[in-house]
Parts: sequence; structure tokens; C-alpha cells
Amino acid sequence: MITVAVCDDEKYLTDQIKKLVSEFFRGKNTEASVVCFSNGEDLLKYDKSIDILFLDIQMNGMDGMEAAKELRSRNFGGYIIFITILEEMVFQSFEVQAYDYLVKPIEEKKFKRTMERLFASMKNVNEEKLLVQKGYERSIISFDEIVFCEIIDRKVYLHLASADVVDFYDRIENLEARLDSRFFRCHRSYLINLKYLKSYKNGVAYMENGKEIPISRLRGKAFSEVVLQYMKEWRL
Repeated sequence: MITVAVCDDEKYLTDQIKKLVSEFFRGKNTEASVVCFSNGEDLLKYDKSIDILFLDIQMNGMDGMEAAKELRSRNFGGYIIFITILEEMVFQSFEVQAYDYLVKPIEEKKFKRTMERLFASMKNVNEEKLLVQKGYERSIISFDEIVFCEIIDRKVYLHLASADVVDFYDRIENLEARLDSRFFRCHRSYLINLKYLKSYKNGVAYMENGKEIPISRLRGKAFSEVVLQYMKEWRL
């Protein structure tokens, strides 16, 4: 499910974008929900994940640029598409890594072109990111951030390079299928990211964060082959 937010103080515009968004994702056979806000203050109070944000630059109260800066300061990682009357105002958008902008009145052709590019970008990004759902909360985690994955009693623990640990319920088989060739299932309870492998000795993988991960005796030979292949594909 993709979450799209529209923030504009003109209701007719939020209704128009909501309709266009729904039609676009329906055509892509992709589920999407749309939430609407009439001002930046209400947007900032929203505590759920947003993947795409349509944001009016000029609004009463907190303007869109100010709201975008605040969101980025909170590590908001979604795509921002500004809505504006004057194209000149968009030069400020580089500060907040805006994806694109739409000039009022919004033309359907321009909207579709922007969304086609954005949808392609999202697919490419998702190939190297893991979407984790825990209850009603969703997190997007880069593969490169994952040092190793551990499963205990049907719960997966992602050990990250930042030293944070993210946990959620899933089967390790499902997780393995969602990751790429930089990950190896070295044990029935562990998947390691070969990027963070420091050394390997006597059935133990020594990771860069100081953790020691057991290598199953049955997977030892395959592990050696995978490490060599990884060095060819990823490090050369």
C-alpha cells in the first residue's frame, strides 16, 4: 500500500489531485490511500508514514516550503512534489530535495508524466530497500543498513549499522526471498550482509560491528563460494 498525502488550502485542488492519484495507481494495479490536509500545521501532526507528498508552497499560516523543511529535519524520506502558482518559487525546492513541481492549474498530462517517472523511481528504489510493517507502522530500510538478520521465536530482528534493532513478525524464508545476493543464510536463524563480513574462521562469521554469527556446518562450503562470488560482483 502506497500512502499519498495532499496538502493544499484549496479544497477543489485537493479533490482534483486525489482523483488523479487514485486513477493513476488503479491503472498500475497498485493499492494507494490518499490523505488530505488543508494546512502545514495539520500535516506535521500526522504521525503515520507518507510515501508521496503533494505540497502547496503558498498557504495560509505555515507555507509549504517551511513545512517541507521541518519534515526533512525529522528525516522524512518520502517524495515531495510542490504545487505552485509561480515557477520561480520552485528554485528554493532544491533545499528540501523536492522530486518535481506542478504549476496551477494542474494539467493532467503533466501530472501523468511526473507520476510515471516517480513510479519508475519507486520501483528501482524498492529493489534495494526493505519495507517492514509492524502493526500500523511501516518503515523503509536500505539493504546497505542491515548488518545481519536474526530470527527468534517467529520474530525477525534486523541489526542495523546504526546499532538500532528493528523487530517484526515474519518467516526467515520470506525475508530471504525479499533480499538480494549480498545476503547469505548462513544458519537456520541468521541471514548476514556480506558487505559487513570482516572475517570467517572455524564456523564463525565475524562482523564489522563486533558480532559473531555461527555458520552452519552444512552451509560452510556454500558460504565460501558465495563470499568469493560476492567479492567479484560487489567489491570489484
